[in-house]
Amino acid sequence: MTVTETTGESTGARTDTCAGPPQRDRRPDGADKYTISEVAALSGLSAHTLRWYERIGLMPHIDRSHTGQRRYSNRDLDWLALVGKLRLTGMPVADMVRYAEMVREGDHTYADRFDLLKATREDVVARIAELQGTLAVLDRKIGFYADAGRALASERAR
Repeated sequence: MTVTETTGESTGARTDTCAGPPQRDRRPDGADKYTISEVAALSGLSAHTLRWYERIGLMPHIDRSHTGQRRYSNRDLDWLALVGKLRLTGMPVADMVRYAEMVREGDHTYADRFDLLKATREDVVARIAELQGTLAVLDRKIGFYADAGRALASERAR
C-alpha cells in the first residue's frame, strides 16, 4: 500500500514524500527517465489520463526531453501511486488537485493537507462500516440459500 510519510533530510527539513513497496521494472534514481508509454504500462493509466492529470494540475511539472517528449521520474511514479490511492478513497478530482496545489505551495499548508486527508479518512472509515453491514446481509442470505439448497437436496434424495 502506498502511504505518505514524513522523512528527515540531512538538512533537518521535513518533506512530504510518497513511499510504497518497491515496484518491479523501476530504474535507479538518476537513471529514472520514463516515457509516457512506459508510465502507462507501469501505472495502468492511459497516456490520455496522464496528459489530463498534467493539464488539470494533478501532476507536478513533468520534465521534457530535448525533443519535447515527457520524461517521468520515480518520484512521479510514487506520486501517481498516491493519486491512485486517493482515487480509491472516492476523493473528488477537485480535492486531489487542491491537495497537489497545497503540496507544491510548501510546508505552510501542512494543516490544510492534514484536514483534507483526515476528512477523507473519516469518509473511508464510514464507507468500510457501511460495506461491512452489507457483507453481513450477504453472508446471511448466502447461508440461507446454502441451508435451503441442502434441505432440497436431501428431500430429493429420499
